[in-house]
Parts: sequence; C-alpha cells; structure tokens
Amino acid sequence: MSATHLEPAQLAVATTRDLVFNSFRRWGYLQAQLDPLGHELAALPLPEDLPAGAREEDIAAARKVYCGTIGAEFMHIASRERREWIIEKLEQTPRKLAAAEQRHVLSQLIRADLFEQVIQSRYLGTKRFSLEGVTALIPLLDETFQRAADLGACTVVIGMSHRGRLSVMVNTFRKAAADIFSKFEDVNPRSFLGGGDVKYHVGATGKYQTRTGKELSLHLVSNPSHLEAVDPVAMGRARAKQTRAGGVEGSAAGMRQVLPIVIHGDAAFAGQGITAEVLNLSGIPGYSVGGTVHVLVNNLIGFTAETAEATSSRFASDAAKRLPVPVFHVNAEDPDAVLRVAALALEYRYTFQSDVVIDLIGYRRHGHSEVDDPTITQPIRYARIKNHPPLSELYAKRLGVDTAEEHHAVQQEFIEAQRSATEIQQTAVLATLPDYWSPYRGGLYKPEYERETGLTRDEVTRLGHRLGEFPAEFHIHAKLRKLLEQRMEMADGHRPFDYGMAEAVALASLLENGTPVRLSGQDSERGTFNQRHSVLIDTETEKHWIPLEHVSQGQARFEVYNSALSEAGVLGFEYGYSRDYPETLVLWEAQFGDFANGAQIIIDQFISSGEDKWGLLAHVVLLLPHGYEGQGPEHSSARVERYLQLAAHHNMQVCQPSTAAQYFHLLRRQMLRPWRKPLVVFTPKSMLRHPDAISPIEDFSRPCFLNVLPDTTAENANRLLLCTGKIGHDLRVEREKRGITNVAIVFVEQLYPWPEEELIAAIDAHPDAHEVIWVQEEPENMGAISFVMPRLRRLIRDGRQVLSIKRSAAASPATGSAKAHELEQRTLIDLALSKGIDHKAH
Repeated sequence: MSATHLEPAQLAVATTRDLVFNSFRRWGYLQAQLDPLGHELAALPLPEDLPAGAREEDIAAARKVYCGTIGAEFMHIASRERREWIIEKLEQTPRKLAAAEQRHVLSQLIRADLFEQVIQSRYLGTKRFSLEGVTALIPLLDETFQRAADLGACTVVIGMSHRGRLSVMVNTFRKAAADIFSKFEDVNPRSFLGGGDVKYHVGATGKYQTRTGKELSLHLVSNPSHLEAVDPVAMGRARAKQTRAGGVEGSAAGMRQVLPIVIHGDAAFAGQGITAEVLNLSGIPGYSVGGTVHVLVNNLIGFTAETAEATSSRFASDAAKRLPVPVFHVNAEDPDAVLRVAALALEYRYTFQSDVVIDLIGYRRHGHSEVDDPTITQPIRYARIKNHPPLSELYAKRLGVDTAEEHHAVQQEFIEAQRSATEIQQTAVLATLPDYWSPYRGGLYKPEYERETGLTRDEVTRLGHRLGEFPAEFHIHAKLRKLLEQRMEMADGHRPFDYGMAEAVALASLLENGTPVRLSGQDSERGTFNQRHSVLIDTETEKHWIPLEHVSQGQARFEVYNSALSEAGVLGFEYGYSRDYPETLVLWEAQFGDFANGAQIIIDQFISSGEDKWGLLAHVVLLLPHGYEGQGPEHSSARVERYLQLAAHHNMQVCQPSTAAQYFHLLRRQMLRPWRKPLVVFTPKSMLRHPDAISPIEDFSRPCFLNVLPDTTAENANRLLLCTGKIGHDLRVEREKRGITNVAIVFVEQLYPWPEEELIAAIDAHPDAHEVIWVQEEPENMGAISFVMPRLRRLIRDGRQVLSIKRSAAASPATGSAKAHELEQRTLIDLALSKGIDHKAH
C-alpha cells in the first residue's frame, strides 16, 4: 500500500519511520561498531534529530542497518539518485555468504596471517611493514577483483604504500614466497651496487584468475617511502591504459576495462596534501579515470602518533568528504562485512564512474616497522593487542571450522619457501616492461639512437598554414586573428619563427607522423606568457577550435588541458601516463619554473630515479620557464642546480634551447629517437619573441638539435664565454652594441648528458682564446656552475684559464627590486665583456 492510500494514523507512523531512518542514514555511522578491539572508538549518543515519538522498533531496525560493523557516510552527496542507490543497497537484507565462500575467505586469512608469522619468526626485527591486524585486506581485494571482472575489468592498477605490500604480492599477485624471502636473505648484494630498492617499494605484475574463470592483469606500482606520492602515478598509469583501451576522453570502454585502486595508510591519507590534490583530479576532464577505489588500511595509529594527533576530525577518511563520494567504514575483524563493502563500493564505482572510499579499520600488531617497540608509546593498547587472536583464528571459531590441518600445511609451505630462499639469485631490477616498450631503450646514450629532426621548407610551410586556419563561421578574437596572420607569414618565410609557432609546428609534425601529444599545466592552453594559444575560443559562442586537432586526416590524438592548481598531483599523473604510453609525447608545463618545487618528491623519487631503482622507463617532458628578468625571487629561477644534482648514469636530459628552432628540434628529437628518458627543458619567458631568439624558416631544415651552439661570427677571439639561455642573448646584443669582435659566445644547449665532444669542438674553434669563462645569471651557489666548472677544468688542460662570472652567493635566487636586478645584470655583462676580470668574479 502506497503512502497516499494510508490512513492518517498509518501515514504518521510511516512518516515517523522514514524520519528515524533518515536520521540514522545521516548520523548512524557515528554509532557503528568499528573498533576492531572493542575499546577505543566510543559510540556517540543517539542522533539529536530523531523525531518525537520515534518507536523503539524503528530505531532498532535503523540501528541494525547503519550502526553495525559497517558505517556509511553518503548523505553529503548532492545527487539524490546516488543517495537513494546507496540507501537501497544498505537497507536490503544482506546476502549471506555461502559456506564455500566463507571457507575461501578463511583460507585467505590463514595464508595472510601465516606469511607474516613466518617472517616474524625467521627475520625478527627486520622491517617488513606487516599486514597483521588488517589481513582482511586480502579477501577485500579478492572480492573486488571478482566483482570487477564480472563488470568488465581486464586490468587493475594498484598504488599502495608499504604496509602489507609484501603480503599482497604473495597472496594477491601470487608472487612466489621464496622470492620475497630471498630479499630478506640479501643473497646477492653485488647486483644492487649503485641501484635497486628495498623489497617493500618495488612493484609487481601478476595474473589473477577469478572463481568464474576470468583473468585480470594486475599492476602494483613501484613507490617510494614518501607516503601518498604514488597516488597520482597510479592514476596516470590507469588513464594511459584506459586510453589504449578506449582511445578517447572519457571512454566508457576504457574506464570499464581498467580499474584503479589506491591503498592508503590512515595517517598519510589525513595528513598528506597530495591526497587532496589527487581526489580533486577525479572529476576533472583530462584526469578522470572513471572512479578510483580508495582503501584506507586503517591501523588507528601513525608510527607512534595517536589518531587525535593525526587528524582534526573523527575519521582519517574525512579528507575525502570535500567531494561528493561515499565513504564506507568497516570493521576489519568482520570479514563478511568487509566483502559486502567491497562489492558495494565496486558496484558504485561502475554505476556512477565515481571515486569511492573504503575505510578498513583494524589495528597494527607490531611496531611501525617491526623494529619499534610500541609498548613504550601505547602500552595499554598493545597489552590488548598481545592477547587478541589473529583474525584467521577468530573467523574459524565463528564458522566452527577446525583449521589445524590447513594451518600446518600452509605454515610448512612458507617455511620451506624460506629455506629455499638462500638459493635464489637476486637481481636489482625486477620490472618487466610491457610489449609496447619493446621499440624503446633506456640505459646509457648511444650515438646510434640519433635521428634527423629537420623538415623541408615545404613541409614547414604546409603545416604552418594548417595551424593558421579556422572555420569561416568561427568568430575569432581580433588579437588572435592578428597572431594567426603573423604565423602565416612565418610559415611563408616572411617573418622569423617565435617559440610559440616553433612549438606548434613541432607538435603538428609529430601528430601527422602518428605520435600522440598530451600537454597539461596551469594555463597551458593559452600559455602563461600568452605564447601558445593552442585553443581558440569563439567570441560569441565560446566554442573551441583546436588547430592541432585538424592537422591532417588520420593524425594522432592531441590533448591539451588547463590543469588544476596542483604541481605534485598533476606531474605525478603525467609521469604515470608516460610510463604506460611511450609512443605519446607527454609534457607538463609549470606556470613558472620554480613552481616545480611543489612536485619535488615526484621529481626526486620517480622521474630522476625510477629507472635506477626499479628499471622503469619514462619520458615525461618538464617545461620550466626560467630567466632573470627582475620579477623577484619566485619568478626567476627554475632551480637548474637541482636537476643537475640529480643527473647521473644518463638518467634524464637537461636542456635549455636558446632559439625557437632549437626548441622545435628538441621536441621532435624526444620522440623520433628510441631513447626514452625524462626531459627537463628550461624554457624562455621574455625571450619567447625576442629578435635574438627567433629563427628563420631555414633553421627548421637543419638535421638535428645542436647540443652546443658554436659562435661562427667572432674571429680571432681571445676570450670565450660559455652560457645558457637568456644571459647569452643579453651578451650577444650588448657585444654588437659595443662593437666587440674579440669575444666569442657559445651556448651550451644540453647540460646533461654533458656534450663533451661538441664542447671541445666549439672551444678548439677559438685557439687564441686564453680565457674560457662560464657566465650565468644565477648566484654562485645556484645555477649550473657547480656542475659545469669541474667538467670544464677536466676538459681544458692546455694552460688556458677557466673562470666564471655569476652573482654572489645568496639565500634567495633573485632580488625583489627591478632596479637592483638591472644593476646586477649590467655588472654581469660588463664583467663578461670587459678586457680584464676582477678576481671577485672568478
């Protein structure tokens, strides 16, 4: 009988019941039985908004749904459809697990517990970041994979910190236990000299067979100790795999086939800012992955910090409530409830293409890293934990099952695996790259990798014209019409190319050749300095026209995105994308070069060291605007020195192209040669259109990028200046003004790998130069000087002086006064071009 046909008294009862349930839907999670030890999460009083005259049976019914071992937070979601979907799922009678399913869960728990116990007994006091206390994660993942496969998933990408990672490798990825034990034995240390990583940081791949016979490809992303840093990397990798599967933005097929899961620690989820960045990306075009399943492995402790010291709110998961996503808290000591939540979360993700959060609340049996003694900082809690049986024992007792035989068999299996571990020869690099990496190479640079990057004049002209076209009905902004007219003149050879046009032609040529391009960053569609204009906007309709999408029929995909105001999250995403799409030119642009500081963890722990630690290649390009122009400490230096400090074993390329044509050749080189390395490019600001940095059309037909730009104009030079970027142009302009003919200026376009042969040739071209001087804008303790000077001195051993000119050492990269900047810059130039150099400048 519907509510419209109820008698008034019946209607009042029905309305009251609904109000009771609505109150528990909103606040019931605060009374849920979530404490795995039954002591520490005290329930709060009844909701204050219960209606007057609420019946006890209604309260009991609502409490049964919303205050058991599952606590659901979802009433903050604005979508009524989504709220009602969750209500329907929660308020229906839960499916009772069949005996065979429960037995399967029990077997997983036995294996998870015994794996950890064998390690604890054999390698006492060795770091492993045990899963004990939240071993329910293993059946949670199993149920997630089962459901995902049934809903169309083929691939799962998992980002995970180190808590429980080894157990997941063995019990979920089916990695041989002996292989894990061998890392504890450390039987072949020579293979790790100068590289490799600890066992709980490396990634893994595996095949997962579901109980219905379906197969999933599993990818556990390698990660550093910097908690949560792996999150955007996992999402970027998932996005790349989805693009492969579906091919277009927001492809339902790709998002269905590739499932991202990120497993967090509770303290890190609440405390690390990159978590908020990643959550915010979930619904933004260009970064959406159709929903990520977030799982908090919640120990209710962070190292030695209590929950109250780790988060300002009741739950560590509250950081997710800034978004309209559900949060399902579940007591990790109730495996049946854990499986129910896993199924619910997975179905929600696939129904609404939305993130969903599972807060798996358990405990930590040992100290943070098994080396610590937690009884010092939490004596009462660990007295309880000491007497608390493992979950496998509790669950077996709950089911009334005798597991002694299985327990003994599994224990012996792991003990035998441990014994055989000493015979396994370790290797430092564990990664096996996918087939689509087979055409590409890492390792040290080889000259045979070089490819010609030049285009014929006709090709440049044709591509340039395509970039200047737009539909007849498109209402273009007057300033952009003028810009496109100028670009047409560049294409015809009547005007030199600026950086914006050089970049556009480089990208167009790659797209036409079948190379996809993905560019993102803050204001990257237009360009921070008004130089790009990759997206034209109709002044009457605000519809978009993207010339690089219309280069030719059958061209590759072009993507450009104005990113969220995030550095670590977005750069991590792009790094991850490049990891799984080596055929795509992936570029991340900082608004100003020093803004990359916000992504330093990604640069340090993934981009510069990923190949050395994990054998994993990437080729993401960082575009970092750099140059001293009087804009102050935060908008001058891209911190060249930091990237050079990270450079070793040809792990990446560090370049500063000084002309538009050089930039063109550099971008094409990145994709045409098979050597796949990250590329750090210090891009210009004021020099984007400077007469000394623009290029004639003929320069685009040159064979390749020049690592060193020699000076062919200065004859009989007795002084040779070496530099990069803007200062070189300033020196050349001033040299011409002063009529100086005896000073040669050579640009070092590639700082790393160090172009020794090209530099020798450029220096030998000026045999009368008795002074070789490195000139830089940066202070003495910054810039490339510490990297360059030792190499120059090793290079030049014929008695010539090797000197340097730079600003004095400083704590800040640049002055905040424009006039002071002008004075400093003038002094640098005067010193570099004067007849004698004061010893203070050396």
